[in-house]
Amino acid sequence: TLKKIQSNTSCIQYIDINTVFNQINVAARRSTRSRLTAANMASASYHISNLLEKMTSSDKDFRFMATNDLMTELQKDSIKLDDDSERKVVKMILKLLEDKNGEVQNLAVKCLGPLVSKVKEYQVETIVDTLCTNMLSDKEQLRDISSIGLKTVIGELPPASSGSALAASVCKKITGRLTSAIAKQEDVSVQLEALDIMADMLCRQGGLLVNFHPSILSCLLPQLTSPRLAVRKRTIMALGHLVMSCGNLVFIDLIEHLLTELGRNDNMSTTRTYIQCTAAISRQAGHRIGEYLEKIIPLVVKFCNVDDDELREYCIQAFESFVRRCPKEVYPHVPTVISICLRYLTYDPNYNFDDEDEDDNAMDAEQNDEDYQGSDDEYSDDDDMSWKVRRAAAKCLDAVVSTRHEMLPEFYRSVSPALVCRFKEREENVKADVFHAYLSLLKQTRPPLLGACLSPSSQVPMIVKALHKQLKEKSVKTRQCCFNMLTELVNVLPGALTQHIPVLIPGIIFSLNDKSSSSNLKIDALACLHVIMVTHPAHAFHAHVPALVPPVVACVGDPFYKITSEALLVTQQLVKVIRPLDSQSEGSDSFDPSPYINDLFTCTIRRLKAADIDQEVKERAISCMGQIICNLGDRLPAELPGTLLIFLERLKNEITRLTTVKAVTLIAGSPLKIDLRPVLREAVPILASFLRKNQRALKLCTLAALDILLRNYSSAVTPVMVDAVLAELPPLISESDMHVSQMALSFLSTLAVTHPSSLAQLSGGNIMTQLIALVRSPLLQGGALAAMLDFYQALVTTETSGLGYMDLLRMLTGPVYSQSAALPHKQAYCSIAKCVAALTRACPTEGPAVVGQFIQDVKNSRSTDSIRLLALLSLGEVGHHVDLSSQPELKTVILDAFSSSSEEVKSAASYALGSIAVGNLPEYLPFVLQEISSSKRQYLLLHSLKEIISSASVSGLKPYVESVWSLLLKHCECQEEGTRNVVAECLGKLTLIDPETLLPRLKGYLLSGDFLKTLEDPDLNVRRVALVTFNSAAHNKPSLIRELLDSVLPQLYNETKVRKELIREVEMGPFKHTVDDGLDLRKAAFECMYTLLDSCLDRLDIFTFLNHVEDGLKDHYDIKMLTFLMLARLSSLCPSAVLQRLDRLVEPLRATCTTKVKANSVKQEFEKQDELKRSAMRAVVALLTIPEAEKSPLMSEFQSQISSNQELAAIFDSIQRDSSSANMESMDTS
Repeated sequence: TLKKIQSNTSCIQYIDINTVFNQINVAARRSTRSRLTAANMASASYHISNLLEKMTSSDKDFRFMATNDLMTELQKDSIKLDDDSERKVVKMILKLLEDKNGEVQNLAVKCLGPLVSKVKEYQVETIVDTLCTNMLSDKEQLRDISSIGLKTVIGELPPASSGSALAASVCKKITGRLTSAIAKQEDVSVQLEALDIMADMLCRQGGLLVNFHPSILSCLLPQLTSPRLAVRKRTIMALGHLVMSCGNLVFIDLIEHLLTELGRNDNMSTTRTYIQCTAAISRQAGHRIGEYLEKIIPLVVKFCNVDDDELREYCIQAFESFVRRCPKEVYPHVPTVISICLRYLTYDPNYNFDDEDEDDNAMDAEQNDEDYQGSDDEYSDDDDMSWKVRRAAAKCLDAVVSTRHEMLPEFYRSVSPALVCRFKEREENVKADVFHAYLSLLKQTRPPLLGACLSPSSQVPMIVKALHKQLKEKSVKTRQCCFNMLTELVNVLPGALTQHIPVLIPGIIFSLNDKSSSSNLKIDALACLHVIMVTHPAHAFHAHVPALVPPVVACVGDPFYKITSEALLVTQQLVKVIRPLDSQSEGSDSFDPSPYINDLFTCTIRRLKAADIDQEVKERAISCMGQIICNLGDRLPAELPGTLLIFLERLKNEITRLTTVKAVTLIAGSPLKIDLRPVLREAVPILASFLRKNQRALKLCTLAALDILLRNYSSAVTPVMVDAVLAELPPLISESDMHVSQMALSFLSTLAVTHPSSLAQLSGGNIMTQLIALVRSPLLQGGALAAMLDFYQALVTTETSGLGYMDLLRMLTGPVYSQSAALPHKQAYCSIAKCVAALTRACPTEGPAVVGQFIQDVKNSRSTDSIRLLALLSLGEVGHHVDLSSQPELKTVILDAFSSSSEEVKSAASYALGSIAVGNLPEYLPFVLQEISSSKRQYLLLHSLKEIISSASVSGLKPYVESVWSLLLKHCECQEEGTRNVVAECLGKLTLIDPETLLPRLKGYLLSGDFLKTLEDPDLNVRRVALVTFNSAAHNKPSLIRELLDSVLPQLYNETKVRKELIREVEMGPFKHTVDDGLDLRKAAFECMYTLLDSCLDRLDIFTFLNHVEDGLKDHYDIKMLTFLMLARLSSLCPSAVLQRLDRLVEPLRATCTTKVKANSVKQEFEKQDELKRSAMRAVVALLTIPEAEKSPLMSEFQSQISSNQELAAIFDSIQRDSSSANMESMDTS
């Protein structure tokens, strides 16, 4: 380094010595770093060459250990191999694949995985070449190990979507060798291995082999006629993976080949294979096979009639895959499929069910066994394949029922009775599938929007009769199916089993007592019993309590915690059954619970005391004991104090405290007035301390518990206890959690009634400060606002010093009067006004003076707008409940305020006039109507009228309906759209007062008298408002429009089209600007479509719907945003339909994501484009949740485009993270 510097300084007079040393340091560091890298490489090479030497040892243990060490080295990220070491390692590993010792061979294969990602591309090709050659070897062991090696290599390659060159070149190399190995039919085991690897490679890397797909297909097709069934089976698997990524021409070739061969039908064996192949293609790529179903289905139907059980099974399996994967195209054939399935569901040629003389008890298991033995000589059950046909039929019916919601009435007519008849199926696997199909039918019936006509209620007796026999079967699986079925039936039809409980209870008890029952069966039986008890009246079980209590008590004592936990739930429900506390439940007085109290109490207390049991059992024991004390506490005088002390212990434990608080709330609310005094002194301070814990559920439950303790045990709650709670309340009253605030306010209202003296400390304290802050919050509304008003009324009636009417009024209104600055939000004025009115209602004597003061404030010219606003709103709120007609100036003062310069004061005056009129309709309503007719301020006066119509009582308004109606009609033609909109709201609200008379009139004013005709009105605005109305109906009352969709949908879809004639150019100075008059109408149409997805999905033809979504993806910014949302919804609601259209949907998404904004555009354009990209990406992420989406060639190409573009990749990753965290949250809250 010094020499360099000297040679460089010949032309320089002097050198700065620091510069010299800096340069020396830098150079030294560089050389050290390169030496270290070289040293690392050298030491790695040295270490590896040592290992390679040991691998040549004659001792197999040495070879094994050396290979193991090499494996460990290769798995380190830091390892770097030079070319020479790479070559040696690859050569050695390939040599060890032929090692005599099996364990060494296995380790060598495992080394291939990490090795592939560590060596250069040409070395990977060497590995692949050698493995492919070894695959064709004569030695079976070498062939096996090489095929495992090839699978390992393929598994390690980066996925096709990453666009890796290595993966592409390796796959191309393997493909050529594999196709020739498959084509040679000399050795079947080589063929099988090659087919296996081919399937694996097509599944993982199919997209990279597009150029080879024709040659792969031509090599696979002949194998479908191979004499070996195993070869055919693996060929079908490989073809299934091929169709997911192949181009259209290859797909057409394959389908044409299958259709030709099925048409020729040379022999049964190959026909079976071709049908299986068709079903496999449909399962893997149903979205592509749809257009060929017209040709395929008649052939499959024809083969169903051939007398060959195996062929029938494959045909019905093919139907099942068509039904699930091609819903649109299979639609015309569904009736045929159902009739075939119903025919073969009962297909049991070798068995005779004696239906005629079959008595309820005739089918005992023992008798069946004897029958079987008798017929053993002439026929063996092993030859009977008919059960496979029945199983396929049951599964196919399951698919039909699950996918065709619109046919439910038909299913209950034809499919349901047939399935119920087959509950007696003798083959256990088939029986489980029959049950599953019926469960699917019940699950489809679950949504409540389906009409009552569909309910299976008429078939309940038949179902119960069929299940009754099965509940006593030996088979555990059968009984489990029965319990699942009963549970679902009760969920669909609560209360439907009331008549049948005597028949079902013995079956449930049988499984609880049966020694051979598995724990899962007991859990299912208990869960079923629980659901039945919850959904049926208590008196229905009274006759069965003696039989139910012993097995349930035994289950509570079961050593397996899941059984105990489920049994405690049942016990809790049983307590409600033996002594219902709601007096109206019939028969509750006649039933005596005393014989069972001791058993139920003893088994629960044992679980309650145990400290070493499962968390879930602890919690359920607490809940169950809470219920026992709530319903039976008066019958347990001796046990009660001890049990309450256990509850006290559980309150102190962090894990059980929440459940215990709920149990205490239940006990405190019991009508039996349980004596809680022994524990209150300790319990209330503990509860108070919970209010500062950072656990929202605990705070809410604790506030509810304290509230009910105050109501029912006020004499036992001392001022000291109350003070402890009040100290914790201030932080809870805040806008950050309105629900907690509401509960805290309810507690304070109760306190004002039970302990008025305790409220004295509120004066000037933190709680009042928090309350006033909350009143001013723009978020205060609904339940929290109602609780606030209740509290103010309760507080003012206690007449506490410092908290009287005027004190509270000053606290509320003071800030408005003292500050010149306005409050930050208009909502605050409304809330204050409501509180003022609540106080005034509670103290009627103070009313007139305050009202007079407010009137003066409005008149006073020196008042600020804020004061006027508050005064007007307060007058309105007070006048709503108190008749103010005694104030002579009121009308003129309010009408004068209509001319204020402030818009807010005007609207407050309009609200005040309407609200005051509600307090005295005869006085004010005629006055308002008079003013509307004569005055120029219609808009404000109509708002007053809207307030009157919205808030006044129906009986009060009835006499004025006609005069209001005729006045409103006069203003329908008003020029201002704002006024027309208010008139429309008034007409709508008025119609609800007397719909029988007024609705026909309202319809009469539509030109045609028919709302639907307005969707075809020539005026764009009329059509738009008609769509908005339709959207509102679809959202709020879907039942109104469900039956009209057939006629409305074509018009709705028509409005989604872009109309050239509505687009015009407007010149703005030097610029030309395009205006689309049809945009708002299109937006309204797309909004309707989005709403219909939620409320009427079963009435939509999803494929027609998708056509219009597809057009929307290429439309204006606003409409694109809507259609991206729809795509995300559709991906979860009907994935198979979206999958069929995926290729057409990806293109517009890609176009949106890759559009560039012009460089000289304004900032808003860039923001809009960013928002569009994010929204499109959300749709892409949603599409990728569909299982086979990424296998679509266009989608995987788009994915690799996203991952190679930094900006898009960042958006994509952040959305994926958001969606996965959202899923986690939804799991937490469930």
